[in-house]
Amino acid sequence: MLQHIRPAIVMTVVMTVLTGLIYPLAMTGIAETVFPYQAHGSLIERGGTVVGSALIGQSFAADKYFHGRPSATTDTDPNDATKTVAAPYNAANSSGSNLGPTSKALVDRVKEDVEKLGLPAGTPIPVDLVTTSGSGLDPDITPAAAALQVARVASARRLPVAEVQRLVADATQGRLFGIIGEPHVNVLALNLALDSLPSR
Repeated sequence: MLQHIRPAIVMTVVMTVLTGLIYPLAMTGIAETVFPYQAHGSLIERGGTVVGSALIGQSFAADKYFHGRPSATTDTDPNDATKTVAAPYNAANSSGSNLGPTSKALVDRVKEDVEKLGLPAGTPIPVDLVTTSGSGLDPDITPAAAALQVARVASARRLPVAEVQRLVADATQGRLFGIIGEPHVNVLALNLALDSLPSR
């Protein structure tokens, strides 16, 4: 009987060492060497301080900043552990809202977000400015969503519209290899570029 059990035990130990130890360590070493920025979470630093990640959105509410895609992530209510409260861009609780197109709560929230934009009636609104992503952590917006915010940001910062448009153009990333994905703008990177402009 031992002759039948021994190969199974040996194979279990060998595969555990190979796939549970050697392979992960090798992949981590390769990632650290070849892609150090990505391996460390695509962190963005300013003045030696980490201000965020290129992969996780942040809340920007002031008029002088570009606003990202809404987030539906939540966290435990500190006053009642049986309930949740809104916690935008909570990376520890990535989720969408799971509200369908006929949901009154979703319709009301989208209407409220549209009103907050303060745009003239009939203005086409990019969908990513009023709907959440599946993860609730989307760090990017479409170039159209950025373009719609240029006038507000330029006015709040007392900058020429053309200068803000140039920053958006510089921050716009195209499709990967020219064919994969859609053009997008990283909101954190764009707002940091705005903050780095000389004061006026």
